[in-house]
Amino acid sequence: MRESGWIDETVVFDYYDPDHYYASLTRDELLEEKEALARNMQFYLDLEDVRLNGKPCFPRVLDVDVGFRGSMDHPYVVFTIVFKGELVEGVNVFEDRYEEEVAEYGYRVYWILPPTGRFTEVDVGVPYMLSANNRILVFTVDAGVRVRGYERIVFEIEKRIN
Repeated sequence: MRESGWIDETVVFDYYDPDHYYASLTRDELLEEKEALARNMQFYLDLEDVRLNGKPCFPRVLDVDVGFRGSMDHPYVVFTIVFKGELVEGVNVFEDRYEEEVAEYGYRVYWILPPTGRFTEVDVGVPYMLSANNRILVFTVDAGVRVRGYERIVFEIEKRIN
């Protein structure tokens, strides 16, 4: 059985902003900044070779949020990213190839599978955590870490996704 399904990914970037750039923005300026952040992230996503079960799929930035962690010096930016692909009952393989680089900012990535899904293999180049009966995947890339430019995530879907 094959069918289209959505994959949701949340990426949270942590910044150090001693000049309080984000805190100084008016509501309208913040909306413009969020749109610019979304365009910038989309530009980089469009450069990646993302495949689900061997077929190309195209991540899209769905939403951007900006907030603060304890002080105006520590803003964070949350990107909600979605992509559609052909899921199969049983084993599904996600692969992403992108340019190798050194992470300028630290970030954390969250994947949450539907209730019938389970991660079975994760190769993201950094330590990761699985929780909620292997339905949730979380990994962190610290600033200064070399990102090798390849990820492979294997997961199983037990029954049809609607």
